[in-house]
Amino acid sequence: MKIAAISDIHSNVYALNAVLKDIKTRGVNVTVNLGDILYGPIAPRATYDLLMAHNIVTIRGNQDRQIYEATESDIEQNPTLAFILNDLGHEPLEWMKALPPTHQLTDDVFLCHGTPTSDLIYLLENVETGKPVVRSEKDILSLLGNQKSSVVVCGHTHIPRAVSLASGQLIVNTGSVGLPAYCDDEPIVHAMENYSPHANYVILEKHDSDWSVNTINVAYDYQKATQDASKRGRDDWAYYLSTGRANS
Repeated sequence: MKIAAISDIHSNVYALNAVLKDIKTRGVNVTVNLGDILYGPIAPRATYDLLMAHNIVTIRGNQDRQIYEATESDIEQNPTLAFILNDLGHEPLEWMKALPPTHQLTDDVFLCHGTPTSDLIYLLENVETGKPVVRSEKDILSLLGNQKSSVVVCGHTHIPRAVSLASGQLIVNTGSVGLPAYCDDEPIVHAMENYSPHANYVILEKHDSDWSVNTINVAYDYQKATQDASKRGRDDWAYYLSTGRANS
């Protein structure tokens, strides 16, 4: 079985288009999307429309919830969120509401955005120092809880990574299609960085009983995305998109 796994598109239709074209050349059996799909100052509705033209197994992320759970106060305080809601219209909101938080793709493969029980917690990384550090095996197993699938595929951190556990499980983060770096203040102030503007996704392929993991870095016209972000007052996003760095 050969799986293309994408995550964290963040309304970047330009990166998504390039990734989907690349996936088409790879002979995959199924493409999966792990959430944080339409939140961003780039092209939410165009991203949704492009996804609807493809057959993709999709779950939701925390920032998908942020869009459809937004209160009037949230919208007033967040111009990016106001832009997203205005750009999307009703249909994409209903689609996101109907998405499951996790999905058991096969007996072997489980999909989640953050962890099996939370779309807000990083499964593989601890950020207490302000930078991502891979968690201890004990901590990862604790966050997996009762999830025993051979392969657990996640997103959320935007950093592609594969970690093997003594339990025999393989944990794979797909990286981010649409946002190669960001800063956040939850749970503490921290930065996630990939150090290039490439769009990331992962190909997983089963060979007998073993799985190979191939992280694909796709070049695309990121300047179009940075221009859209800047036009909507998000120069921070423009910097993330053009450099893959969170800070200069």
